[in-house]
Amino acid sequence: MKSNSIIRFAGVLACAGVLHVSATSAATVTTLYSFKGGSDGANPQARLIVVNGTLYGTTYGGGSTNCNSAGCGAVFSISPSGTEKVLHAFTGGSDGANPEASLIDVNGTLYGTTYGGGVYGNGTVFSITRRGTEKVRHSFGSAGDAITPDAGLIDVGGTLYGTSAQGGTNSCTFVNGCGTVFSITPAGTEKVVYSFKGGSDGYAPEAGLIHVNGTLYGSTLLGGGTGCSLSVGCGTVFSVTPDGTEKTLFAFQAESVSFPLAPLINIKGVLYGTAAGGPSELPCSGAGCGSVFSVTLSGTEKELHSFGSGSDGSFPWSSLIDVSGTLYGTTEFGGRYNAGTVFSITRRGTETVLYSFKGGSDGANPRSGLINVNGTLYGTTYYRGASSGVGCGTVFSIRP
Repeated sequence: MKSNSIIRFAGVLACAGVLHVSATSAATVTTLYSFKGGSDGANPQARLIVVNGTLYGTTYGGGSTNCNSAGCGAVFSISPSGTEKVLHAFTGGSDGANPEASLIDVNGTLYGTTYGGGVYGNGTVFSITRRGTEKVRHSFGSAGDAITPDAGLIDVGGTLYGTSAQGGTNSCTFVNGCGTVFSITPAGTEKVVYSFKGGSDGYAPEAGLIHVNGTLYGSTLLGGGTGCSLSVGCGTVFSVTPDGTEKTLFAFQAESVSFPLAPLINIKGVLYGTAAGGPSELPCSGAGCGSVFSVTLSGTEKELHSFGSGSDGSFPWSSLIDVSGTLYGTTEFGGRYNAGTVFSITRRGTETVLYSFKGGSDGANPRSGLINVNGTLYGTTYYRGASSGVGCGTVFSIRP
């Protein structure tokens, strides 16, 4: 089973049946582009990046139809005015398939990961020029290697680092290997920095890494104990040095914050993040509706907000951004129409819903985080938009 399906299978999808009634939204979303689900791509779930005024992103589906009727995914560019262009449509072969993560810009070349495809069918690291020339730098899946990366990469001094929710040298329940932290040079020399063991160190790192003062920080979806609905642990926050020394900073517990999916952010030595699970007494499901939390570099954790109180959204899939001291993010479900929200939250925990998606031409179910471009926030929704049927997602902007 794909690792990020575990938490959803455990009950979070029950949020889709809960209608949260909210106050009037405080901001307006502008739909820049609605994906059609064909060659232009479909179902974006990764954060956009901006390079020289142009936005770049990935779609999980669409592009070519080699994989199945849903497509193999694509890399696209879009102008702030809404002109979209596909740079590469994945074929599902050696070039990769189904990118789930955002891109990074390294000296004018974009780098990313695919969940599937490649030589072994277990994902790739690829580069792509802004004109659309794609090259596979590494195919995951040889013995002991990382496999099926969900997260994107970060650049630390010219070496790229990432995580894989599966793979490595140890065995875990539900997944093929407990997951890894890996490094790769831009030229394609890859190595596993750390293989999770699935115990107190956690397992299944869905989220990408951040770099703080020479150390990498991240989270695991599972492990760290025996609590939560799957009885395999509720996830961890960890640090790891580039040479592979790993330390668990905090292990989440049942009835509290649980199941972190998204990368952390660092603000003055305090890490902030979102988790898909939360206090189980809230109405979404047995796994809870999600949370925003902070944790210090020494491991002191604090829950800032629990979603699911009625109008504030539920199931935050994405990471946060800091804009002038206020944090912004999205939830996949909840809000007035149960189609997701854009929210703000102070570092003391005061949360405000800025927009409730209606599930029409404005899109529905945002899984990606936001980016800030000169005071305007840009993001994507996984479903809906102007297309017929369930819709294939949108690119949107919102000005708080």
